[in-house]
Amino acid sequence: MSALRLELSPSPRLAALIVVLHLAAGAAAFAVVGGAAGLALWTAFAALGIAAARSRALHRAPGSVRVIELAGEGASLTFANGARLSGELGAPRHVSRFAVALPVRRPAGRTLFVTSDMLDVTSYRALRLWALWGKLPTVAEQQARP
Repeated sequence: MSALRLELSPSPRLAALIVVLHLAAGAAAFAVVGGAAGLALWTAFAALGIAAARSRALHRAPGSVRVIELAGEGASLTFANGARLSGELGAPRHVSRFAVALPVRRPAGRTLFVTSDMLDVTSYRALRLWALWGKLPTVAEQQARP
């Protein structure tokens, strides 16, 4: 099986989506609770959205995943602070045109969410194929020759 190395780029679109959804949740909390407590909840949701966007979408936190290396049923993650962690890929995996979600079990216990704008077109296609099949397609030697 061949290994797949993916270097993730920041995703401003995902960051904006995360912040907008947290602001909407804060607005809903404010509508229900109201007053100073509701305003405090709205502020907390907004701060949480900004922190999540910074960490998960913009890759600016020390614990942000910068590089994913996939081989077999395993994944090796390299974080922004240079730390590396290897884990086993779990199921179910979500694959769509817009995003891929890969659950990483033991010892990480987290799900990697990769959007299409975090990778170039070829790398994103390879990730989608990997997530579906657990390997990259190979080309027969006769097909590779002109």
